[in-house]
Amino acid sequence: MKRILGGALLAAGLMTSMEASAACGKITIADMNWNSATLIAHIDQFILKHGYGCEAELVPGDTMPTGTSMMEKGEPDIAPEIWSNSMKEALDKAVADKRLRIAGKSLADGGEEGFWVPAYMVKKDPSLATIAGVLKNAKLFKHPEDPDKAAFIGCPAGWNCQISTGNLYRAMKMEDAGFELVDPGSSAGLSGSIAKAYERGEGWFGYYWAPTAVLGKYEMVKVDFGSGVDIEHFKNCTTQEGCENPKPTMYPASLVQTVTTESFASRVPEAYDYLTKRAFKNAQMNSLLAWMEDNQAEGDVGMEEFLKNHEATWTSWVSADVAAKVKKALADL
Repeated sequence: MKRILGGALLAAGLMTSMEASAACGKITIADMNWNSATLIAHIDQFILKHGYGCEAELVPGDTMPTGTSMMEKGEPDIAPEIWSNSMKEALDKAVADKRLRIAGKSLADGGEEGFWVPAYMVKKDPSLATIAGVLKNAKLFKHPEDPDKAAFIGCPAGWNCQISTGNLYRAMKMEDAGFELVDPGSSAGLSGSIAKAYERGEGWFGYYWAPTAVLGKYEMVKVDFGSGVDIEHFKNCTTQEGCENPKPTMYPASLVQTVTTESFASRVPEAYDYLTKRAFKNAQMNSLLAWMEDNQAEGDVGMEEFLKNHEATWTSWVSADVAAKVKKALADL
């Protein structure tokens, strides 16, 4: 009798599991080729698989190819981190045509760009949190090759932000204050210059963005231009090569969203609802990326670190029942 009862319970459990999996079915998630995106993709895969019974598979992705494939072919089902401004018109049309759905923001603060100085400098002189204070104290930001000049570290040649940093350099008359615009040569050169300054307690002033491991490791303060954000001027002049009369403007936040196919959203509304709630603050993502870099961790290891040690965050995105299933799966890792 015990064997029969045990078998019946096991069969019931298997049926429940199969029904849950069948309800969700096979889904594909774009695994983008940068750390924040691959981390979110692995988190989504684990939660959707163990919490919602989805047969979730990661597939390689990148912003433009993934967005285009979702619009034209209906796959993959989920793009966890799309920087939407790069294809806003096409996305808006696909949503209006009911091919895609915007689940919500991947990064609650949006992607962040700006000019930064080390926090230890601002603690000594709060005026350095403003562009007026930086320009007035140019001598604190020694040029790496010419100590008689000050250095503003811009973007590597070929990057889109090379145009905006160059235009803002002119707009704020930084050359008149003694600054020279320095090309760091590469992403590694840019991040390395911050690390070097921090290790030596030296002055540093330049462009950077979030979320990144660098801003998770090193406390930096974004410099206030005192201008606010002029979105139209930013789009029509600051970001355009050959802009004749650039004016100071802060960088607007970049829209970073989770996009799904309409078929997935309508087929599995409970799983879609999770994606509408799942979002990260930049400060938290910076910290997670710094942990991944320090531990040479890929997305799957970063996912385990996040789910095991940031329970209060992710359990707020799901029901108690789903949270219990995910916790059980974590315990089995």
